[in-house]
Amino acid sequence: MEYKKKFKDRSAKPKAPRDNATRREPDENVIYGRNAVKELLSSGRDIDKIYIQEGDREGSVNLLLGIASERKLPIHEVDRAKLDSISCGNHHQGIVAIAAERNYATVDEILAYADERGEPPFVIILDGIEDPHNLGAIIRSAECSGAHGVIIPKRRAVGLTSTAAKASAGAVEYMKVAKVTNLASTIDELKERGLWLYAADMDGKSYCDTDLSGAVGLVMGSEGFGISRLVKEKCDFVVSIPLYGRVNSMNVSCAAAVLMTEVARQRRK
Repeated sequence: MEYKKKFKDRSAKPKAPRDNATRREPDENVIYGRNAVKELLSSGRDIDKIYIQEGDREGSVNLLLGIASERKLPIHEVDRAKLDSISCGNHHQGIVAIAAERNYATVDEILAYADERGEPPFVIILDGIEDPHNLGAIIRSAECSGAHGVIIPKRRAVGLTSTAAKASAGAVEYMKVAKVTNLASTIDELKERGLWLYAADMDGKSYCDTDLSGAVGLVMGSEGFGISRLVKEKCDFVVSIPLYGRVNSMNVSCAAAVLMTEVARQRRK
């Protein structure tokens, strides 16, 4: 019985994929291109960071960087491949900005909000959280616990990205989030205004045996390194969560939820 095998025609050239078929749309908070970034800077919308191509500080890019520097925005020099990745292959002209999902509050606005509610301030300070899912989860727990605001640093930390907003399950719309240049100075300011600062760390006193009532600032550290030495030294107390399994630490968003719930419980005795 005869039969024929089907072979591909080797002389035929494979069709190149169309750009529209392979190109992804970037996150709506990713603004790329010189004119678009210029409009963003002029709009007054809060910006988390700006990326520029290494060595490209001439012409209109240099003018945009001057505006960004005046606003004290974090500026990162990266290679072209990084910019291509962030912009999903779109024509970025050597500059990409990451806009915040919503505008940030100030520390004064957070404390004023507590005063409006007739409650002692309850503030969450995050020292270098880098995962947007953790930030969103913490914001969600903070809102559920009745906290008045969350404070994050401008540098070496994630901001209010769309991923963080989604992870907060809508809580970002109700929670005031402030972004500050120096956490240590902010902690000094909070202490002067009557708050007691509690650092969450493994070597602290059990939170179960700690008075967490009154005006409270709860400080949580980053996923990999915990609370920085200076920030920890600035705090009044160090508290820990007793653990009974084989793993020696909890995810930061889970630990924050445990401690915030206890603060909420003690405040409502």
